[in-house]
Amino acid sequence: MKELHNPLADPFFDGLDEHVKPLALELRELIFEASDKMSEEIKWSKPSYSHDGLVCYLQPAKTHVNFGFYQGAQLPDYGNLLEGDGTKMRHIRIHKLSDIQPEPFKSLIWEAIEFNQK
Repeated sequence: MKELHNPLADPFFDGLDEHVKPLALELRELIFEASDKMSEEIKWSKPSYSHDGLVCYLQPAKTHVNFGFYQGAQLPDYGNLLEGDGTKMRHIRIHKLSDIQPEPFKSLIWEAIEFNQK
């Protein structure tokens, strides 16, 4: 099986605070579960994920991780999960592992990939 993680991104995750590290790692795995064609790189000082264009990113803060979508304003948000009011980007604020909703989050990832393919 192809290694999906980019080893160049590992130091970013290794250096995270103990509160947000498990959140970021869980989201990282979920992103790769959603698409095995996702590429990972550090862009703009955060892990960014691409599949036919920019899809999503992880932005750790002191008490949470923002799970963001580069084209979030264009995505159907059936679960009202996305926050933000910019013209393009939206995010979901994750404070604890139980905030992670695998199926709705994967649906947003698939919608973002589909948006890039149009």
